[in-house]
Amino acid sequence: MGRHSLPDQYGAGGSAPRPRARRRTMAVATVLVLTVAGGTAAAVQSGLLSFGSSCQDDPVRLKLAASPDLAPALTTAATRARADDLTSDGRCIAVTVTARDAYKVTNSLLAGEKPDMQVWVPDSDLWVQRLTAGSGAAELSQVGNVASTPVGMAMVPTAAKSLGWPQKTYNWLELAGAAMQDDSLKLGAADPARSATGLLALTRLSSAAAQSEDGDGGGDRDGDGDTQAAAMMKALAQRTSDTDGQVLETLPRDSSASEQGNPKRNQALVLTEQAAFAYNSSADHAGSLDLFYPKDGSPRLDYPYTLVAQAGLTTDQSRAAIRFMSYLRQPEQRRLLARHGFRASDDEVSDTLVAKAGGSGPQPYAEPAVEPAAAETLEETLGMWTITVQSARITTVVDASSSMSEQVPRTERSRMDVTKASLLRALATFTPEDEIGLWKFSTKLDGDKDYRVLVPTRRLGDRVGGGTQRDRLSTAFSGLAPVPNGATGLYDTTLAAYRAATSSYVKGKFNALVVLTDGVNQDPGSISRGDLVSRLEKLTDPKRPVPLILIAVGPDADRAEAEQIARPTGGSGQEVSDPAQIQSVILKAIVAAGTRGESQG
Repeated sequence: MGRHSLPDQYGAGGSAPRPRARRRTMAVATVLVLTVAGGTAAAVQSGLLSFGSSCQDDPVRLKLAASPDLAPALTTAATRARADDLTSDGRCIAVTVTARDAYKVTNSLLAGEKPDMQVWVPDSDLWVQRLTAGSGAAELSQVGNVASTPVGMAMVPTAAKSLGWPQKTYNWLELAGAAMQDDSLKLGAADPARSATGLLALTRLSSAAAQSEDGDGGGDRDGDGDTQAAAMMKALAQRTSDTDGQVLETLPRDSSASEQGNPKRNQALVLTEQAAFAYNSSADHAGSLDLFYPKDGSPRLDYPYTLVAQAGLTTDQSRAAIRFMSYLRQPEQRRLLARHGFRASDDEVSDTLVAKAGGSGPQPYAEPAVEPAAAETLEETLGMWTITVQSARITTVVDASSSMSEQVPRTERSRMDVTKASLLRALATFTPEDEIGLWKFSTKLDGDKDYRVLVPTRRLGDRVGGGTQRDRLSTAFSGLAPVPNGATGLYDTTLAAYRAATSSYVKGKFNALVVLTDGVNQDPGSISRGDLVSRLEKLTDPKRPVPLILIAVGPDADRAEAEQIARPTGGSGQEVSDPAQIQSVILKAIVAAGTRGESQG
């Protein structure tokens, strides 16, 4: 405006100067008001300023499900965030925290239920891995980790001192062995199928058992290592609790002789540093725990901050969730986590926190976290646990068609040779209480039947003839051979085997049927696929579950068909390009079937 010419009456020497000054003052004031208003709006939009009434009246609401051990700290942080008028894009953030066990959330999402939370913080990313693996992967996005805590072995002081705590250090296998060999020292743990703490520790123990048998520390699993791991699991299974919270209730309630000598009480527990911290800090407990940190490494819970897309996460909620995660990284909130016994940084270990958890030097509590176990290793361990704890009744049906004589790429062995070796390794993971049988199939192996029962399903420890059932199976597995010119009679065989498995169901065991095939059905006189699926559905009884695990081996097998056939039974279709993967896939499928059965129960 200052550069424009003014009307004559307001020019030099003109009259009425006052109106000119007034207009200029109003113009300047207007510019100032607009500038301040614009700056304020920008500040509000960026979250730097917020006005109580407008911010709190229309907040971005988030539901956050957290692991029960972490939920109290996050609840406090959410309350602080609301009091601090924490904003995202000018709107306050209102976070409601609910404590939920990670295994329950996992089971509900695997069952296809719509989640009721936008953010999930389980205690370990192994739950997220389980949900994001496979074709039906859940829509989850990890945006960081809230905290961490190492897993160790806690003991009542008398037990710890008897093992030389804190000066003496042990590895996982030594600690478990000491607890299992001493009648006065009983070891408890949470169920690895429901507890990340239990599963991570069990995986370390299982790997250590395999390495000790190998003698070279290489960690390759063999039959002897698996047998030792299975025996250890069987012993540990006698003293497991359903959840992490319940395992603490198995400790002696006081120092009296009756409590210390109670056979139902555990003197040692697989426990996290944070759980020991919370127990020792609680006024409800008269005693305390001492904590061993295994010298071969402590796995860690890592509390992944996870966005849940299936919940209908909006853009505003997504941005608000990330803003709250940033808030949790602020120094004040990190101190809050430490006061609840969590490590807020992997680089800094608080000696005060460790001392309250029952730790002390020279225990290696400040060592870096061990490399996380691979997802396949965790699934194998959990599969072994499932069949070890519950005992299994499994009939294995193997394709013996001529195509099984074809060579496996990059090896000098046939599909059948590699399959036999994998089945023999799998056999070593079962205990004498497990019931295993063997069929083979091709076309017209027994009159018009496409199958033949080689070893009827029975307990591995049973004496049969001059040996045991395990001996008979080892011989039968080794003797499997492809049938010259034999085709694949898949449909009739699957129906007959499933009918036999359901009719011989044993209550209290994990019942399953495992069928391995390297091709599609080639019997023109058999029932159709649709008829097979229909009949399997009619044979399936949720109260007497027998999941069918149908494994498609090699490039000629059809994974989609395998899934279609197995799904109605509560089982699954699996696919392996190399028969050497069969053992791992069987264990993985057992875990999936067990999880699916639990979510439906």
